[in-house]
Amino acid sequence: MSGGEKVLNERKKAILKAIVDAHIAGGEPVGSKFLTQNQQIGCSSATIRNEMAELEEMGYLEQPHTSAGRIPSEAGYRFYVDQLIDRYNLTESEIDELRGALRQKQNELDAIMQTAVTLASKLTNYTALSLRPRQARISVGRFELMRLDDTTAVLIMLIGSVVKTKYIRSNRTIPPEATAMLAGVLNAKITGLTAGEITLPLVMEMERMMGDYDYLVTPVVRAVCETISGFDGGDLRFEGINRLLAYPEFYDMDRLRELLALFEKKDTLLEVLSDEARSGDRVQIFIGRENLVKVMDNSTLVFKTVTQNGKPVGAIGIIGPTRMNYRRVIATIDSLSRGITETIDGPRHPEGDES
Repeated sequence: MSGGEKVLNERKKAILKAIVDAHIAGGEPVGSKFLTQNQQIGCSSATIRNEMAELEEMGYLEQPHTSAGRIPSEAGYRFYVDQLIDRYNLTESEIDELRGALRQKQNELDAIMQTAVTLASKLTNYTALSLRPRQARISVGRFELMRLDDTTAVLIMLIGSVVKTKYIRSNRTIPPEATAMLAGVLNAKITGLTAGEITLPLVMEMERMMGDYDYLVTPVVRAVCETISGFDGGDLRFEGINRLLAYPEFYDMDRLRELLALFEKKDTLLEVLSDEARSGDRVQIFIGRENLVKVMDNSTLVFKTVTQNGKPVGAIGIIGPTRMNYRRVIATIDSLSRGITETIDGPRHPEGDES
């Protein structure tokens, strides 16, 4: 393009957009006859041909063959992407697919942890556990807001590695541009905040930022706070509980019932283990009365944190009698924990290998 960049009038923009849309859909050059049938353009064939010729001179269209229609140039595609493209609203099935993709890594981790804990119980002949620790501070790390129809949108929240969604329904119209705008405001103002840190002045500031669309802020923030407040953020699973019966230390049925009740309720043990899982990546061993839970005072707990990119994402461990085979248990837990971390982190490049 010579003579400096030219500004496209609305008619040229409509014609360029129609050509790009048609070429993307069909893959063929687009002629003036096709464009005369586009009601949004509403021009004669001669006018359209003149506009197409000017768009070609400006560098936005190309003519692959003489007498053929035009196709977009790279500059035409760039202008389309920057200024003409319509926002795509995902269908519910596409949103489900997106959520599934975001959950995939967590599902992979869950599957790996389950395999590891089953193997740990088998190799040691003790009860094994896998832990996804409670987060000390629950907040949303990323927001997306997708418009479904004129009055419905879906809010997608990434909390740690877990995806949560909430449907937002409004009595007023939700314009396409409002969802993108609100997602930007949410990511700018309340990512990393707990429910208690999302204050009224902050909500009022977000409403000012949204301008004419301020009516969307309150229902969305309410949905965020409900999600954060109701988010457990932890899970504890056991494998091989019946193996306890192989050891005389657990023949006392009253004590065994207390221990099984601890496994069943999980909350106390989950809280203790969540705190310990954040304290380091070494193998941790609690023998007898060293255990913070009294009912485990004749047991030993051995566990080690699993990390992803250096951050704790879980732990695996063994519960057995205090006279357990420590060498075997420690080696098993240490090896499995390191193996899980290496698997979910992916291959590492050796340091100092630059040439």
